[in-house]
Amino acid sequence: MADEKKYVLAIDQGTTSSRAIVFDHSGQIVETGQLEHEQIFPKAGWVEHDPLEIWKNVREVVGLALTRANLTYHDIAAVGITNQRETTVVWDKTTGEPVYNAIVWQDTRTDKIVNELGGSEGQDKYKAKVGLPLATYFSGPKVKWILDNVEGARERAEAGDLLFGNTDSWVVWNMTGGKDGGVHVTDVTNASRTMLMDLATLSWDEGIAKDMGIPLSMLPEIRSSSEVYGEGRQGGMVPGIPIAGILGDQQAATFGQACFEVGMAKNTYGTGNFMLLNTGTEPVPSKNGLLTTVAYKIGDAPAVYALEGSIAVTGSLVQWLRDNIGIISNAAEIEDLAKTVDDNGGAYFVPAFSGLFAPYWKSDARGALVGLTRYVNKGHIARAVLEATAFQTREVNDAMTADSGVALTELKVDGGMIANETLMQFQADILGVDVVRPKVAETTALGAAYAAGIAVGFWQGEQDVIDNWAEDKRWTPSMDEGDRERTYRLWKKAVTRTFDWVDDDVK
Repeated sequence: MADEKKYVLAIDQGTTSSRAIVFDHSGQIVETGQLEHEQIFPKAGWVEHDPLEIWKNVREVVGLALTRANLTYHDIAAVGITNQRETTVVWDKTTGEPVYNAIVWQDTRTDKIVNELGGSEGQDKYKAKVGLPLATYFSGPKVKWILDNVEGARERAEAGDLLFGNTDSWVVWNMTGGKDGGVHVTDVTNASRTMLMDLATLSWDEGIAKDMGIPLSMLPEIRSSSEVYGEGRQGGMVPGIPIAGILGDQQAATFGQACFEVGMAKNTYGTGNFMLLNTGTEPVPSKNGLLTTVAYKIGDAPAVYALEGSIAVTGSLVQWLRDNIGIISNAAEIEDLAKTVDDNGGAYFVPAFSGLFAPYWKSDARGALVGLTRYVNKGHIARAVLEATAFQTREVNDAMTADSGVALTELKVDGGMIANETLMQFQADILGVDVVRPKVAETTALGAAYAAGIAVGFWQGEQDVIDNWAEDKRWTPSMDEGDRERTYRLWKKAVTRTFDWVDDDVK
């Protein structure tokens, strides 16, 4: 057993997998454990996860990471948690059993609920308060769906027996004791994704909760992103170790990328893509289809806000090409296939599989592959798939510049797809600014580790994060300005072809 605790453990409960990563004081990865969980698709547009499978996997990956690092819980100073944000779990506090599967952020079943809630005021009804448009993406309407559709759920909720949380709350509650005294909390970043938190006061809005028919007794206590929430339960994986950091995955990546100054931005390339721009201690309302969200709050310090552009389908488009179409057998192959051609051959792929997120917010859009001729082959399609990610990022960046008045000088990137150098070069080309990859690409888990470590004094604060951050590779634009604007114009034209696809009689 070590005398001095030299490590912090991060749990990254993501959309496709759960990971545990051990970090040392310099922010380097010591060891990792990772397990995928099942993606459940009961109907078109529905996406679910089994919360019990997620909790089982979290326990297992923590064991894997510690064992591989040849460490025990005694070596861990604190645990930080980061998570897929809007994915909604409702469970019984007496039995610990979920009343229904987790409804995932990509799920579009709440479309009718969202329209009914908006009524004559439309999708911006709550935007001034919560920073979000009414959309199927966020947790609040998902909770309403569960209470409306699961037999007996509403009665149990009103009796005070049910709890709600995104997967951060579910994991913390179970880690700190579950039905035997589990702590029911969330942090400001996750709370800001429910549509139920007032951005100015950082507290639940009773009026909106009432509109959605959600009893306040279900909601977790809102805390900062970096403080001790509780300790690992005795007999658990990390008994007595402080659980001390929670950040939604995109906010965690922003923190891990050291985006602490106004105007700094990062883009995460994962299942979807998420670009965040630090706007300081005042929330900036968006007029251009972005979300106003909380970036982080360290203990008693003021909350820092961000503008976010959320893109639903980027990495998952590569998975779709692999699993549904079979053009590639693993995700890495897409780069080689794309390199067999010089350009997209005129083909544009708009992956509006679950509607369009930023900056359009059209849940009735569906995917389209356009511009096809006999000339187009699978190499062009592979290239169009990669380019879709870069084009969508450019759209979000244009919206950010319009909202904030701040022009991007460079883009810090992270997430699985940044290994794809063809994509990174095209991203720099289409943005017209440098794209920068850090040495530690696991910035989401790293951000959660930093938040937890800062709370217990393992790190002193943001300066340690800045000092640990290091550049790995930089891509500089090489595309001619005329080519850039022409191909982007054609992309925008392709996007319009996806609008208003779903008719009222389509289930």
